[in-house]
Amino acid sequence: MLSPIFILGPTGCGKSRVAVELAERLGAAEIVSADAYQAYRQIPILTAAPGQDLLSRVLHHLIGTLDITENNDAATHARHAQQAIADIQARGMRPIITGGSGLYVKFISHGISPAPPADPALRAELAALPPAEAVAKLQALDPEGAARTDLCNPRYVTRNLEIVILGGKPLSYWQQNWQHPPAGPGFMLTRDTAELDARIAERARAMVAHGVIDEVAALGQLSVTAAKTLGLREVQAHLAGTLTRPELEAALALTTRQYAKRQRTWLRRETWLCPTPMQADPVGAILSRLATA
Repeated sequence: MLSPIFILGPTGCGKSRVAVELAERLGAAEIVSADAYQAYRQIPILTAAPGQDLLSRVLHHLIGTLDITENNDAATHARHAQQAIADIQARGMRPIITGGSGLYVKFISHGISPAPPADPALRAELAALPPAEAVAKLQALDPEGAARTDLCNPRYVTRNLEIVILGGKPLSYWQQNWQHPPAGPGFMLTRDTAELDARIAERARAMVAHGVIDEVAALGQLSVTAAKTLGLREVQAHLAGTLTRPELEAALALTTRQYAKRQRTWLRRETWLCPTPMQADPVGAILSRLATA
């Protein structure tokens, strides 16, 4: 049975195209998405989902499979991904996992954490705390867990606080399975920061040019998960008249750069990933590493 290959990297680095080219060169592979929001079929522009030019070349799973009114979470997505992986392997092919949602990736690569499920009332209470107070609370309850948390991301702080409070144990207890070897080899695609920032700025301009404003304007009721889609708030601000079109492009680029920075921080902590520069031939480098593994 062929183990999955994980192709990861910050948003805008080009991992979707690398995954497709790798699948084509392997000759018998399919792609499984580990992206929290590309699963929504109504927002392919906003989520920078792979275009038809890539989707037509290699079979993709978990892209555009959810309605915007449906919730998604890491555990549910991971279970669907595991089913897709098993099906791909049963047909004698190799799964390639790609995406940028850290927890979604982690649940697929190392198994679903048995952490307590979300408690909406407690989550709302914690989310209402000033960010500095929430951080201080997590540091007091679980110093080690806080040190491993992206404290600049309020959602991570809130969720980790929720786990510690509901479970009565530190985060490390719930993440023991993450100490096991990953489900397969992993590669972290890298670009120079200036180059990545330029690509992100160009993508923001392309999103606006290719209809992201109309895409968002056409949306009706959103699920709690879908409402958190990166860039949604900025497009809604433009629709409300508080951002001009040039300001929208700049705001989309800024929020995406900030997200990419958080992704790079998370990726650097995942020491099982092999850094793979995009400046050379990333697919060739990945194939060479696989051949010697």
